[in-house]
Amino acid sequence: MHRVTSPRILVAALAAAFACGAHAKGGNEDIVKRHFATLVASPASQAKVAELTMFMTMMPKGGDLHHHYSGAIYAEQYLEWVDKQGYCVNKGNFRITSDKAAIEAERAKPNPLRTCVSGADLVADNDTYRKLLQKWSTLDFHNHSASQVPPDQTFFDTFGYFGPVASTNTNEGLQTLKTRAIAENLSYIETIFELAPTTPDAAFDGLVTSPTFHPAQLDAALEKFTTQLEANPAFARGITDYIANVEKSAAGIDDERFTMRYQPYVLRFLSPSAVYSQMLASFKLAKASPLIVGVNIVGQESLHVSMRDYSLHMQMFRFLKAKYPEVKTALHAGELRLGIVPPEGLRFHIGAAVNVAGANRIGHGIDIAHEKNALAVMKTMRERRIPVEVNLTSNEFILGVKNEDHPIELYRRYGVPFVISTDDAGVTRHSLSNEYVLFATRYKTDYAEVKRLSYDSIRYAFLAEPDCKRLLKQLDERFAKFEADIVGALPGKQP
Repeated sequence: MHRVTSPRILVAALAAAFACGAHAKGGNEDIVKRHFATLVASPASQAKVAELTMFMTMMPKGGDLHHHYSGAIYAEQYLEWVDKQGYCVNKGNFRITSDKAAIEAERAKPNPLRTCVSGADLVADNDTYRKLLQKWSTLDFHNHSASQVPPDQTFFDTFGYFGPVASTNTNEGLQTLKTRAIAENLSYIETIFELAPTTPDAAFDGLVTSPTFHPAQLDAALEKFTTQLEANPAFARGITDYIANVEKSAAGIDDERFTMRYQPYVLRFLSPSAVYSQMLASFKLAKASPLIVGVNIVGQESLHVSMRDYSLHMQMFRFLKAKYPEVKTALHAGELRLGIVPPEGLRFHIGAAVNVAGANRIGHGIDIAHEKNALAVMKTMRERRIPVEVNLTSNEFILGVKNEDHPIELYRRYGVPFVISTDDAGVTRHSLSNEYVLFATRYKTDYAEVKRLSYDSIRYAFLAEPDCKRLLKQLDERFAKFEADIVGALPGKQP
């Protein structure tokens, strides 16, 4: 009988072989292992969650690899930016108004008659302020009985509310995220930052959506459109401006304690020309700037256009990967569940992202159990070391997938690497430490695995090798201190 190697052992061995550096074990590690075992030994309902929360907050966490900048900023800060930009918020629908004439007309009214007010005025009205937080985030969704739209729509709708200020004050926003990260002992964020420059073209859209268009014609069409875009001064200017914005926004972010890198993103529910122009710009951006380390495609996967054009998008990535093989890609794929789309929509997204688009990481990967050739897909992911970015809070809120329904145990069993990440911590109002607590309370684990996940979040980052080695070395030092602190605080133990 064929004996299956323990998946945890297999993953650990493969991760060690893949890593750009290995971590050293400290003398206190065994004591911390035993202490951690006591925290997770009980059933989830009886686990020592408060102490686990303290433990995970203190524990060094290498990186957060699935992190949306705009979704990471809390609504409270966006409201401050409303006033900083001189905008106002409509008290009826909580939409931001930036039209200067409309704002001046509102300010001419007596305060009680204003429908569009400043952030400061809105905060002063506790009832209205609370309602805004319920629109601009997922706050209170599960603890109030008001009429609500479905959770996935609630989640994605939030971006439309704070969108008008999301790209303002980006250096301040990144500084906030850095401060928050350091407070929970996180040393690296790879953030999905700003939408890539867009250059739509009606002729290209008409061509590739024509009933007579054959997939065999796609490469020639993409080659022609690429040449057209590269000759367009506006396209080139968009790339130059994007790099300048990243450099300005990133000023003062990196230091000896913290590092941040950036991914431009593509919106999958736009027209084919808009999507491809964003892809091409993103690949060029990643090649042009050392701060930009990868490319991503985002947006609600269950929308009509996202589903209709999914295969086309993967072919576009395949085409650009051939031109830019050194550029890394982290693709949102399989953020779907049974019932949200027809069954055939669950059959191929992860496989196409891996085998057609050549993804280096997979974001979410929830529908793997429904994939055609799921075992072969996971075998490929295991052998190529393509990790899944696991986002437990957003998977639960958006899709209702949690506990034993989550495929994390499936990935574990078949040796597919994964990392723990946040997704949109400002929208769902949580932290990376909390994601580790959810992992530890929902799935049987031990300190060795949790510690490896922290290291893996650096190993699988799209970092230059010197940066990877530097952050791993720092992680060795930070874990040694953390373990000494834990041991020193335990009753009857000496540091």
